[in-house]
Amino acid sequence: MPDLIIRPATEADLPAVGSVTVEAYRVDGYLDGTDDYADTLADAESRLREAELLVAVDDSGAVLGSVTVVLPGTPYAEISQPGELEFRMLSVAAEARGRGVGEALVRAVFDRARAAGIGQVVLSSSEKMAAAHRLYKRLGFTRLPERDWAPLPGLTLLAYTCGVPA
Repeated sequence: MPDLIIRPATEADLPAVGSVTVEAYRVDGYLDGTDDYADTLADAESRLREAELLVAVDDSGAVLGSVTVVLPGTPYAEISQPGELEFRMLSVAAEARGRGVGEALVRAVFDRARAAGIGQVVLSSSEKMAAAHRLYKRLGFTRLPERDWAPLPGLTLLAYTCGVPA
């Protein structure tokens, strides 16, 4: 996508990042009964401070999506172990879907892993996120069922892993 730029988020991006992330999860029905998680998704400021927050913007600077990149043992890490990079809260604005934004953000995570000398990327995803699962499979992720977990009763998160492509 020629008009797509992936870069670290700035403070100016934070309101849009929070809004796009919450809306992406809400539109797809992933926030039903989990309003506390909406607050976490909206808190882009904490993600910028405690992790690496990447944004996808168009040539006008409008935020089209974001992803949070974390190392094991840091505040946003869920399933990563030493030698792995984890990403969370991948989101794409409704009007930008189907334009390669999500894939570009995941590829940027691979770039971060390569730059850090990390060979594996992991993530957790709600069992309901079928479109995201198709993307992950297309990019080479495989299931990591031994790390599946349930943060809340009735909400199962599926674990995925992928070796960082050369």
